[in-house]
Amino acid sequence: MSGTTGFRDELRAWLREHAPAPGADLDAAKSFQAALHDAGYAGLTWPKEAGGQGLGPEYQQVFDSEAAEYELPTYPFLIGTGMCGPTLVDLGTDEQRARYLPPLLRGEEIWCQLFSEPGAGSDVAGLQTRAVLAGDEWIVDGQKVWTTNAQWAAYGALLARTDPDRPKHAGLTMFVLDMHAPGVTVRPLRDMSGRSPFNEIFFDGVRIPADAVIGQVNGGWHAAVTMLGHERVTIGARRRAKSNPLDFTAAVATAQRLGRAGDPGVRERLAELYVHERALELFNARLREEAAAGRSPGARGSVGKLAGAMLARLAIETVGEIAGTGTVAWAPDDARGDEVALGITSAPSASIAGGTNEIQRGIIGERILGLPKEPSVDRDVPFRELRVGTQGKAAQQ
Repeated sequence: MSGTTGFRDELRAWLREHAPAPGADLDAAKSFQAALHDAGYAGLTWPKEAGGQGLGPEYQQVFDSEAAEYELPTYPFLIGTGMCGPTLVDLGTDEQRARYLPPLLRGEEIWCQLFSEPGAGSDVAGLQTRAVLAGDEWIVDGQKVWTTNAQWAAYGALLARTDPDRPKHAGLTMFVLDMHAPGVTVRPLRDMSGRSPFNEIFFDGVRIPADAVIGQVNGGWHAAVTMLGHERVTIGARRRAKSNPLDFTAAVATAQRLGRAGDPGVRERLAELYVHERALELFNARLREEAAAGRSPGARGSVGKLAGAMLARLAIETVGEIAGTGTVAWAPDDARGDEVALGITSAPSASIAGGTNEIQRGIIGERILGLPKEPSVDRDVPFRELRVGTQGKAAQQ
């Protein structure tokens, strides 16, 4: 291919021929991901030794721009390609990369991220799922919650406590977990939209091979920070299809359909939405370029994550103001009304998933602006000694 121009032309022709119709099921999504990989469009910026194409971030930007014209069924693979896979590239062994990355990129094996727990959401380091070494295996007991794509996943990146006698950040380890191993139970969680995009996971004596550690034993916090950095960039940089009912293009179409496109107040709100979308797009492009040059985005990934959540909120407010009662009441045969309602009920999750807005602001304040850190009385206390809950029960017995 001769530069990004030739790449764009070839990609555009390929998508025109191979992009499936909207609403593809999981089997169709897997087939498309495999075709994407075989055509050289998966893992564009990953190193070639990790199964990627070794291209610069400008190629990923071209892909994102062209892909936005379609509703590509790549969502089931987003956690693997955007979070777990890049972490294995950074911290995995040669054997792990050779085993897991090729089927991950081809869509043959879906991944999930096993971090959050009922009592450890924003404070991930407070998790209580335990992994105890027994010979050449780790035995895992505990629970995770709000796990996206677990119903499809073949593997998960599991963060568990391996040494309760260390401070909470120092006694964690990350593992590759077989989601079909005996003792793993996946249960769906239904949200207010009526869908079940999340799951809760239970571990009852699950056995994990000793060589399934990602990074170092008791070095799980470093692995978690690495993955969270990839997660925040992925969430913040993700471009939705142009059929998304809650973006600038859709908001303009709504204003035109309702005859409000000439309203000065509506035009002002649309301009504000466009400026925020474009600013976030350029910011994320810069992060991708720096990452390709070997400079980690670090805490600035939180800037993109926070800006993306705030943009989702602004889009809700803009579409709501333009459509008025149409955002909460619509004709039974109005599919667009259903999409807008689904977008509105789903958008607030952007301020929670991947770390709340408050957490992101704390990271930005401390690590970018250099503001004083918040007091942390439990940072140097062995986790076994910490007491949680109103009843004062030990966090670990």
